[in-house]
Amino acid sequence: MRSKNWSLQRKWNFLLLFVCTAIMFFPAAIVYADMGPKPSVQIKFTGMEGEEYYGTLLSLYDSTGPASVWDGREENARYDEGEYQIWKTFVEYKDADEFYFLQEWWKCSENQELKWIYRPPSTYKILLYFPGRDEFYVSPIYTQYAFDSYYTVDLSKLAENPVLIAEKSYDYTWEIISLVVRIILTILLELAIALLFGYREKRQILFLAAVNVITQVILNIWLNYVNYTSGSMWFGFAYIFGELFVLIFEAIIYCCLIGRFSKKSERHTKAVCYAIVANVVSFFVGYWLAEKIPGIF
Repeated sequence: MRSKNWSLQRKWNFLLLFVCTAIMFFPAAIVYADMGPKPSVQIKFTGMEGEEYYGTLLSLYDSTGPASVWDGREENARYDEGEYQIWKTFVEYKDADEFYFLQEWWKCSENQELKWIYRPPSTYKILLYFPGRDEFYVSPIYTQYAFDSYYTVDLSKLAENPVLIAEKSYDYTWEIISLVVRIILTILLELAIALLFGYREKRQILFLAAVNVITQVILNIWLNYVNYTSGSMWFGFAYIFGELFVLIFEAIIYCCLIGRFSKKSERHTKAVCYAIVANVVSFFVGYWLAEKIPGIF
């Protein structure tokens, strides 16, 4: 009997060592995560269907990420075959506030939208060019108000006022849906792990589910707020510290209370190991899904 218990204890010790080692990789995963999601500026245009026009964001600074102002050298000119004239027209545009054209532009009339989804300027003006009229329309100065900044511009109003006015149109409905989906998937995953740990009694499952609902709702609402206001770098730090806080909190709660919801005695080490494994697995699965389904995660 002693040999059997010793063998089981060794297995738990090995598992604990494994998950603790995995936790050490959290910072590396967060640093890598910061190399993934980036801020975006997305603008929806209405009221000008059927007419060709191109758009860009003029920047307060002469570069952002890989995008930069043209330095006059042909090898640094960024346009594809057949786009030279549009590129040249944007390059020659002189902004009254001396904002820069960074050689990124879109044929907005195709989808009635402009999406700068990789390192857009943080302070910018919207500029549209209508080749049929050979006319430019420019907006006032805007700054990113969220990690993903959404706007709507009604082009039908240009006849009254030749200035592009962008209205904030953050997609709160979709963000709420993605938040709920994240919480549900995380809870289901951690409950599945609970079954593997032998927590199969109804009262145990209800207790673990209740704790997970509380911690995941708080964690995800906080992460959404950080993501909305501060972007990916601070989101990364918030994610790791938030997960570590949840791990420690759940480990203490499970260790102290799981026995009250069990018909048989439960070891404290088992409860702690479950908290560690569940949170480590949910962290890496969540990160993997963030790469596969960025709109949800």
